[in-house]
Amino acid sequence: MKKEFVQSITAMDDDFAQWFTDVVTKAELADYTSVRGSMILRPYGYAIWDNIKEALDERIKATGHENVYMPLFIPESLLQKEKDHIEGFAPEVAWVTHGGDEKLAERLCVRPTSEVLFCEHFSNIIHSYRDLPKLYNQWSNVVRWEKTTRPFLRTLEFLWQEGHTAHASEEDAQVETLRMLDEYAQLCEEWLAIPVVKGQKTDKEKFSGAKSTYTIETLMHDGKALQSGTSHHFGDGFARAFDIKYLDKEGKQQYVHQTSWGFTTRIIGAMIMVHGDNRGLVMPPKIAPTQVMIVPIAQHKEGVLDYAYELKDRLVSIARVGIDATDKKPGWKFNEYEMKGIPIRLEVGPKDIEHEQVVLVRRDSGEKIIVPVGELETKIPALLEEIQRDLFDKALSHREQHTSIAVTFDEFKSKLVDNPGFVKAMWCGDLACEEFIKEETSASSRCIPFEQEHLSDTCVCCKSPAISMVYWAKAY
Repeated sequence: MKKEFVQSITAMDDDFAQWFTDVVTKAELADYTSVRGSMILRPYGYAIWDNIKEALDERIKATGHENVYMPLFIPESLLQKEKDHIEGFAPEVAWVTHGGDEKLAERLCVRPTSEVLFCEHFSNIIHSYRDLPKLYNQWSNVVRWEKTTRPFLRTLEFLWQEGHTAHASEEDAQVETLRMLDEYAQLCEEWLAIPVVKGQKTDKEKFSGAKSTYTIETLMHDGKALQSGTSHHFGDGFARAFDIKYLDKEGKQQYVHQTSWGFTTRIIGAMIMVHGDNRGLVMPPKIAPTQVMIVPIAQHKEGVLDYAYELKDRLVSIARVGIDATDKKPGWKFNEYEMKGIPIRLEVGPKDIEHEQVVLVRRDSGEKIIVPVGELETKIPALLEEIQRDLFDKALSHREQHTSIAVTFDEFKSKLVDNPGFVKAMWCGDLACEEFIKEETSASSRCIPFEQEHLSDTCVCCKSPAISMVYWAKAY
């Protein structure tokens, strides 16, 4: 292939992991650094996060939450206050031991999450039932010293939001926990065109220190699952550890009930793996930094570039529009914007100008549509909506095709091999069965879905009476 053309990427079916890395780097989403497991978010990658952040932040504020910011460093003594919490995070914690040349009197943890910081703050500012609820959210970075890493999916440092709330009752906290899970689910489905399964994590898989953890699970193109957002009900466990009390209406001291919920740059990895193809990214229009890219054809000819810029100025009111007026060949530009997944490519050349038309090319299907210039203001928004809907429907169809039912353990194992994806199977609730399944098949419990189905009377593993239907899958 000529040098001016974008290099090909590894085919998905040949090596999915390499395909993913190729897309991330060649579509200029991220780059590697000299620190293992760290990544540079390049402008295009950060623009995607910006759009996700804007959409989610609007939802968070609409539900009555306020943005705050907590420190990056946590004293070791503060982290130790909630034993279950620190034990869950201990292997992933990065420690600061020196300030300049001086050894610190107490080690500082680089925040892996901010529960203890919020708890310390809540204990200082909450005194009465009138102070409740406290509905806070933080946009920040966190550090977790992961053993194995992959851009977006698992990195030492990543960006996220973490909500932290305090409530007067367990019931209020539960409502909050599920409400924010629903916000995540709607964002994924409506903005990122990613269908989700909502449910509760098993005790084995729940967040350290939580009473219960709820999750949205998504299925990637290769049949692996990805936890894409979580919401935790803490009960009063952290409140007791940090002495977060309030005076109720009867003048009695009560512990608050807390929640926490988080959404990260990992979702960009999910978007890549759900919608991408062998040509690179496929961007859902609602999230795409550029929705329409204008590519002038034979731009050296008189009037073509001027016309293309006039079109751009005209269309900015209906879509996020870019133009490539560089002297690179059209073929290079086509490859480049297919790689970057831009939903619509608008081609316009001398013949199009003469006939008062343009060519619109859909990234998702490759379909070329000739559109009169006078109809662009109605055609482009309609086409973007159609692409958004089609991407969701395609992802949903893929998930349904790769969701199996298993009643026996032999059936469970064969389904995982023959049709990689979700396997729905009954479970007795015993940790030993959950661990045995993981050991034997590498599949973990993804969630106990809210929408339960009765597939059989007995556990898929031990044949004891079943208590719930569980989604199982190999996962990232």
